[in-house]
Amino acid sequence: MIVQLAEGTIQTKYGVYREVLFYDGIKESHALIMGDITDGEDILCRIHSSCIFAHHFNSIECDCREQMEISQQLIEKEGRGIVIWLEQEGKGNGHYALLNTLPYKKDGMPQVDAYEAVGFQKDARDFSAAAKILKHLNVVSIVMLTNNAKKIETITRYEITVSGIQLTVLEK
Repeated sequence: MIVQLAEGTIQTKYGVYREVLFYDGIKESHALIMGDITDGEDILCRIHSSCIFAHHFNSIECDCREQMEISQQLIEKEGRGIVIWLEQEGKGNGHYALLNTLPYKKDGMPQVDAYEAVGFQKDARDFSAAAKILKHLNVVSIVMLTNNAKKIETITRYEITVSGIQLTVLEK
């Protein structure tokens, strides 16, 4: 179940988006939509999980903020697309789990292994809300702005075609 709660517009560094707020009975999720997506086909789409460190504190320890910026730049260039923002801090484990991983990360352990070392899942995220939002918006196919296999598997399970994958690689 996904319910549309509200809608408005937001001006960003990368153009004007229509924001649609959804609720799945547990959490709110946001869809930022640029341009005309009514044909529902081959829509650029970034499914993005919250990251307090990057988005609120401007941390340089991850690339979450940059991934969002690159995605918005690509959507602006295309003239249409969707960013779906999911409240799934710390790969779905929460910020508490993320803070507990810091000593392991400082010793060089990869983030996903650090989650496991402190008793959490490597990746507890669930992308089904994003798939439900896409269905609600009558999207039938997307070009994913990611290479995350779990996102792709979830989207296709909801009978939305992933017609392409475009990586959001940081330019050095």
